[in-house]
Amino acid sequence: PPRQASHSARRLAHPRRPNRVHFVRLDRRTALRTGRSRSIALHPVFPRRSYGSIPHDSSPHRSGLSPLRPIAISGARARAACPREVSVQILRNARARLPALLSPILETGVGLTRPIGFAAVLFAVGLSPLHAAVSARQPKADNPANHAFPALGSAAQRKVVVEWNRFYDHAGLGAILANLHQAFPDLTKLYSIGKSYEGRDLWCLEVTARKVGDPERKPGMYIDGNIHGNEVQGGEVVAYTAWYLCHQYGRLDKVTDLLDHNVFYLIPTINPDGRDRWFHHPQNMHSSRSGLRPHDNDRDGLVDEDDVDDLDGDGSITQMRIKDPNGRWKPHPQHPEFLLVQVAADEKGEYTLLGNEGLDNDGDGQVNEDPAGGYDTNRNWAWDWQPNYIQFGAQEYPFSLPESRAISEFVTSRSNIAAFQSYHNNGGMILRNPGREGGVSQPEDERTLQFIAQRGEKMLPFYRSMIIWKDLYTVWGGEVDWFYGARGILGFTTELWTTRNLDKSAGASREDEAAFLKYVLLNEGVVKWREFNHPTYGQIEIGGTKKEWGRTPTSFLLEEECHRNMAFTLYHADQMPRLSIGEVEIARLDESLFKVWVAIENSRMIPTRSAQDARNHISPPDVVTLSGRDVTVLSSGRVTDRFFKRVEAVKRRPERVELDTISGMGAVRVQFIVRGRGNFTVRVDSAKGGIFSTQRALP
Repeated sequence: PPRQASHSARRLAHPRRPNRVHFVRLDRRTALRTGRSRSIALHPVFPRRSYGSIPHDSSPHRSGLSPLRPIAISGARARAACPREVSVQILRNARARLPALLSPILETGVGLTRPIGFAAVLFAVGLSPLHAAVSARQPKADNPANHAFPALGSAAQRKVVVEWNRFYDHAGLGAILANLHQAFPDLTKLYSIGKSYEGRDLWCLEVTARKVGDPERKPGMYIDGNIHGNEVQGGEVVAYTAWYLCHQYGRLDKVTDLLDHNVFYLIPTINPDGRDRWFHHPQNMHSSRSGLRPHDNDRDGLVDEDDVDDLDGDGSITQMRIKDPNGRWKPHPQHPEFLLVQVAADEKGEYTLLGNEGLDNDGDGQVNEDPAGGYDTNRNWAWDWQPNYIQFGAQEYPFSLPESRAISEFVTSRSNIAAFQSYHNNGGMILRNPGREGGVSQPEDERTLQFIAQRGEKMLPFYRSMIIWKDLYTVWGGEVDWFYGARGILGFTTELWTTRNLDKSAGASREDEAAFLKYVLLNEGVVKWREFNHPTYGQIEIGGTKKEWGRTPTSFLLEEECHRNMAFTLYHADQMPRLSIGEVEIARLDESLFKVWVAIENSRMIPTRSAQDARNHISPPDVVTLSGRDVTVLSSGRVTDRFFKRVEAVKRRPERVELDTISGMGAVRVQFIVRGRGNFTVRVDSAKGGIFSTQRALP
């Protein structure tokens, strides 16, 4: 009956419109924008006063949705216009189009009496197109990489996708190198230079423009990382360097120039055994430093019998403490959940620290005193080597470890290597030789290294250029000393990462580091103190920080660390010898007798032979030759004074002039006295500077 029509139906009925349809007059701009006439039907979902101001994108006419027909309703004919069976069908259709959250509401409307059901119909008919319009504006599921644009410093086209905000074990680094070799066969060569003690390959990726010159005759840079097992990020920096060089060749002029003229020997990890142990076994930030050849650290006749123990099973070796009213430690007032501070001399503490998490496995009264390995690969090199009782970790004799021996054989067989870089952690230090006071360091070479390191200090925030023995500690038998002393190669050992980069402040304190853990990492690196019943100490507490904290950067700082250090390494590589034949002067002395002056120039800082190399005759001398079919060389020599025409004459084989070195940013001039006619060729052959030639004609 008409008297039972719902209040909503009566409210929507328009007494002055016999056709029972509401209209609204749109302004001209809205009509043009929506593509509708100036007078349009008003759908119940839109209030009369707001339809003309509906946002452009949400208009059902503009979103591609077909507008619902306006419902003809009058107060007396509501029942006829919307019978119950139609209401039920509309509600069910609407429920299929709306989120599951609204389905119970619509189902309730279906089951209630006709007036309430009719109100639900209005609700459903109104919300259905609105929900569809909103859904049409939601993004489509897709691979974001299809819509990504590279920031400055990244590769535009990534043939090999690597996430540089995480670490990789030995197999992971090997996979990165293999993928690069597969994607860039014209730039790379992948091979193993030897095996570790446990039989893992020491992978080397050789990177150069293989179609431009002979790789073995280009100046070479050797780069390795991770000589200590726990100093893991060196592996990522080396792998990142390989990845960046491959992807930027042909795109960046500097990278293209570097690979056209030089070759890189990249070995991400030279201690794969220690690296994998750090990742796959419980450790702390300092443990698993050595390789895994068995070693008796406590000299009890047993090897590796008392390693660290993960007592709480969390994957990290943290600290043990015991309550002690006379202890020297108390909880930090702002960070009591993991940090302790030492009390003043006249103050009583609450705890005594017991050391790293572990047990006395061999019953000798000591904990963790004989872990796996226990030697130092960076004390096993044949320069200034000292036995184990002087230098801990040196082992029985130089190169007694398979890893150091493999590298020495590899480097010795490649006289073109002119630069060296090894990545350690941590402290933010650019270290150079010598490792001991009074160690070998020629003044000319020291100036070159200092020049390069000063640029590194500007490229690497909070890093400092340092001499090992003077600014750090004494090292006997170190890798960088062998590269320089035995091979005459200029290089650095870089201690990656400094916690000063957490707050970008040179004065960062321990409290600042704790605040970074708490507020930036949200305590992700924290192991809260928990009770443990120790078989030796009784009731103790275990806690502290995870092994990843302290010596390695966090995920979002790792890629920056990789890129900055790579950039410094490329700067170092760009200082390797770059030779060219400059001015060639020809002067007639007689009818068929000529004097030929040739200038060989080096446009980079590193000489063709370092002072250490030249004085000890480590690599072959540079050689300049002159030859021609109708040309005979009568005499030759190096010009020692171009103004007074002084020449250091060659005693034998005058067609060949040997040079001790071609200094950095310098030039050498040689003189040939020749007889003949026609063309001749001047050829320069330098072990570390490359090989090239030029042709001229006698007048």
